[in-house]
Amino acid sequence: MLRYLYTASFVLLTTLSAAAQNVEFSKDEFKGDKESLKNAQKELKEANSWYETDPPRYEQALPHFLAAQQVNPNNAQLNFRIGHCYLNSTYKAKALPYLQKAYQLDPQVDARIRYMLGRGLHLNARWEEAIAEYKAAQPAAGSKNATAQQNDIRKKIQECEAGLALMKTPTRAFIDNVGTAINTPYPEYGPVITADESVMLFTSRRDGGVGDEKDPFIGGYFEDIWQSVKGKDGQWQAARNLGPTVNTKGHDAVVALSPDGQKLVTYVEDGAGDLHEADLKGSAWSKPGSLGRRVNGGQSHESSAAYAPNGRMLYFVSNGSEESSRGGHDIWRLDVEGKGKAENLGSVINTPYDEDGIFVHPDGKTIYFSSQGHNSMGGYDIFRSEWKNGQWTKPENLGWPINTPDDDVFFVLSASGRHGYFASSRDDSQGSRDIYMITFLGPEKPPVISSEEPLLASRAAPVRQTLLAPAVPIATAQVTILKGTVTDADSKQPIEATIELVDNTLSQTIASFRSNSQSGRYLVSLPSGVNYGIVVRKEGYLFHSENFDLPQGAAYSEVVKDIPLKKLDVGAKVVLNNIFFDFDKATLRKESTAELERLVQLMTTEYPALRIEISGHTDNVGKAEYNKDLSQRRAKAVVDYLTAHGVAAARLTSAGYGDTQPVAPNTSKEGRQLNRRTEFKVVAK
Repeated sequence: MLRYLYTASFVLLTTLSAAAQNVEFSKDEFKGDKESLKNAQKELKEANSWYETDPPRYEQALPHFLAAQQVNPNNAQLNFRIGHCYLNSTYKAKALPYLQKAYQLDPQVDARIRYMLGRGLHLNARWEEAIAEYKAAQPAAGSKNATAQQNDIRKKIQECEAGLALMKTPTRAFIDNVGTAINTPYPEYGPVITADESVMLFTSRRDGGVGDEKDPFIGGYFEDIWQSVKGKDGQWQAARNLGPTVNTKGHDAVVALSPDGQKLVTYVEDGAGDLHEADLKGSAWSKPGSLGRRVNGGQSHESSAAYAPNGRMLYFVSNGSEESSRGGHDIWRLDVEGKGKAENLGSVINTPYDEDGIFVHPDGKTIYFSSQGHNSMGGYDIFRSEWKNGQWTKPENLGWPINTPDDDVFFVLSASGRHGYFASSRDDSQGSRDIYMITFLGPEKPPVISSEEPLLASRAAPVRQTLLAPAVPIATAQVTILKGTVTDADSKQPIEATIELVDNTLSQTIASFRSNSQSGRYLVSLPSGVNYGIVVRKEGYLFHSENFDLPQGAAYSEVVKDIPLKKLDVGAKVVLNNIFFDFDKATLRKESTAELERLVQLMTTEYPALRIEISGHTDNVGKAEYNKDLSQRRAKAVVDYLTAHGVAAARLTSAGYGDTQPVAPNTSKEGRQLNRRTEFKVVAK
């Protein structure tokens, strides 16, 4: 089949070549239109000055070549150079007709013409025709760099074969422009989102930035970081610039946002390119500071990063440390609270080719990244891998149409797994390129082809194409998003508090966060498979605890929990939601240890004069006398634990109230659950 395609393609091109005639930019060819020739020659001179510089400036050369082509569309070298410029531009797929015409006019126009034709066909997903051209482009034996050229062609053929296979089983998805609140006639790209999709940060080269000046080297405004939030109607609101604390007069690009939106990582072009981090203080971001030598190398290039949901692990992309690298840019992982070196993710993830665009899903176990290796269909493709049984699973290509023959990088996914975000240039874009949202398993829409120009924060440039097909199953994200506000119980004013995430089974604190000092808002990602204790603390207040026991495989959900913290005053009560007893017994379960130790610390270290009452409560199921006795025994069990761990008995009393002090109606399962509780009340301080 491939041999037939090659033969047919060759015959067609040869026939057209014989019919077409190469027209030079000479006086003999333009005897009747000297003015047009003069203008065309001027355009050619300007174009070639950009094209032949080192390095070539394709973007600046292209409009001048196109202007000359309007005068003379039948010059082989001009069509070849236009095609070459397009191959290095936003609109790579546009290269093909110019390269085909160059070959028709002169099959010997350039030694690279068959390879370039292969690239043009490849980028238009014409897989089999591209393979035929690549095979025709094999270098002559003994030619300079023949081995490298052969390896490159072999890789391109493998990409076409992968594309051909992946295109047969496409992923059902549709793509929508996120709208004019975010997108402008200028380029927007690199979106990052909070886990609940309530906040988006992105990079834009629009006017109105901090410097509001244009880059003299590449043209267009300098990059700045912008932010949009979702309104109550679910629509993105008008984007605002993050301001001069984060943005400078030069290029500033965002590469990561923590799931709760309280930290961001920026790319800064200092030296080879480094990563910096900023914190959200109230409504203002701090000045980004370098992530340090454990991430940024002196001569290495760091282009991408992502936070793990617990905030303790940072994943990033770097081409440093040759002795540990798999080749080019690799993905690394760093324990930010430890002192050790960054760890390479290994050969399952990293290939001899470049990796980039790392993103860690809020489920804490799934990563999405882009790679030129694995079974990429061309350039960077987006892959998915999951941490299972102590190792990463084989990366899975997200498939067509999410991936295309060109670079597909910087993909982020909501915690629900429903929406992905990326940047693209499409028919409905506001201008150069816009930010789009992928909705998985959505209704059918017409096929659209899109592309994207190079980003400044990385060499990679996403190009995506949409083609819809029958639905395929997508697993529900196994994560719960807990969010809300922390306030003073009396004044109702938001407060900044520490939020600790505890694994009750292991009695270990696994993460720590802070609510926003101005809004009081917090957001915590809770991957399934853990019995969580949530503890909210602030000096001068009684701690607040919540319990979320999420079995392995629990489906995605969002829980809104507003937390009013009570000041440490006499009479204040706190429910100990992480005290657990065996059914119908007063035996403390081991999952209670972390909460009990918290009480010990409160009584012995933080407030050594505090006196409290521990009380037990039940629902109204069963006999009242029995319920009162059970609640008394449970309260005493807590007191006994505290006295055994250094709290003076004189500071503690226990009481069992049975079902006499309900906090909710006993008419529902949920109400009865709330009534079965252990509390402590401040008696004296």
